[in-house]
Amino acid sequence: MLNILLLIPLVGIIILWFIPQASSLVVSRILSLITISLALGVSLVLLIQFNPMDDSLQFLENIPWLTPLGLTYRLGADGLSLPLIVLNNLLTGLALFRSDEAHHRPRLYFTLILFLNVGVTGAFSAQNLLLFFLFYELELIPLYLLIAIWGGAQRGYAATKFLIYTAVSGILLLAAFLGVAWFSQSTTFDYQSLQHHHLPLNVQYLLLIALLIGFGIKMPLVPFHTWLPDAHVEASTPISVLLAGVLLKLGTYGLLRFGLGLFPEPWLALSPFLAGWAVVSVLYGAFTAIAQTDMKKMVAFSSIGHMGYILLAAAAATPLSLLGAVFQMVSHGLISAMLFFLVGVIYQKTGTRDIHSLRGLLNPERGLPIIGSLMILGVMASAGIPGMVGFISEFLIFRGSFPVFPVQTLLAMIGTGLTAVYFLLLVNQTFFGRLTTNLSNVPQARWSERTPGIILAILIVTFGLQPAWLTGWIESSTTALSHVFPISTTTLHS
Repeated sequence: MLNILLLIPLVGIIILWFIPQASSLVVSRILSLITISLALGVSLVLLIQFNPMDDSLQFLENIPWLTPLGLTYRLGADGLSLPLIVLNNLLTGLALFRSDEAHHRPRLYFTLILFLNVGVTGAFSAQNLLLFFLFYELELIPLYLLIAIWGGAQRGYAATKFLIYTAVSGILLLAAFLGVAWFSQSTTFDYQSLQHHHLPLNVQYLLLIALLIGFGIKMPLVPFHTWLPDAHVEASTPISVLLAGVLLKLGTYGLLRFGLGLFPEPWLALSPFLAGWAVVSVLYGAFTAIAQTDMKKMVAFSSIGHMGYILLAAAAATPLSLLGAVFQMVSHGLISAMLFFLVGVIYQKTGTRDIHSLRGLLNPERGLPIIGSLMILGVMASAGIPGMVGFISEFLIFRGSFPVFPVQTLLAMIGTGLTAVYFLLLVNQTFFGRLTTNLSNVPQARWSERTPGIILAILIVTFGLQPAWLTGWIESSTTALSHVFPISTTTLHS
């Protein structure tokens, strides 16, 4: 079934290039939407067939490939990866649905998005370290081109910066993966085999630090974050949605799967440092977001803070905090995607993202009342208001991390209050008050522009009111991941 998930977008790409009419925007978008709808349907079937009580890998695919190199085509899914696979297909579908401005070379545009989908799904499914690296690198070129060709005025600079940072991330990950196999004298890069390595502790520290920096760039964490705001500002709205909603999760997923999963002892020793690093990222992201006047930059910097929550949960590594970490990945994916969609509509209708140039957009007659209402719901969810999915993820993280890192958790909780501050500034300045004269003729948003926000709003509220519908798929796997620690450390974490 996981093979089918990867093959569907590839078949869709082939069809795109063999149908002459696919060179038009309408036809290429329809074909891409049909393709990703099939992939989303298959991923939902996997979710239905998934046994949430089984913490082992399911839907295994194991095909020998380059055996002398230790590279096997080994795929599998568990509660850590399957929700992210579904999220990837959902947000890819919504991004394709809103890609109505790609008049320039539409066939290439939709091909790159489908390739991006393959790379992300493959990375979340790969159970061989080299295979994960190949999929991890596969998404690099499509995203670079999507920013460089269809981005804003400074798209070349932003795309190149993204390319350099991500390339450095890939080099560090490859070095760490090669080091694990080399020092353990393993003939395979299969994840489950390498979990039982017996490496010297100093070597484990070195390899873990390489993984921390590599995945820290991808998340991103301070000080490796500077590529993210530039990439978001210059990328088109659908690409910003995929970047924040899905691609950052490659870093958080990799940190849990390979950092914590392969090196539990050095992870425990470094966990106070990791918790401190998380606090720095949370507070830096929040304070920097307060200083922004560009709505898109504000949402981008908020992502840095919310990724810091995941690092705090991973540092504590209790069953509850790890459950919160994966819940936060899904939660942030839904909320950030919604916010970027709405900011894109506002920019399209008003021609600006400057909060000081906007006012009164909630006006029911001449403004954007539905978009404004959805934006208020989105910022409430991001600020952790009860009844929203953001509250559940943050509560799980703070409740699970506090027994291990009480001071760091309390400092990180300040970030939640600061989130309310900068988003309150955004909403108050942009949507309330009297509509300014330069915005007296704002075009009404079409239902096609509102639909992604409405779908995401429904999911945000649904999982906020019924979190068990999501935690039930995750809990067994995150509990098993927390048990990779030695017995002595398990006692400490309890």
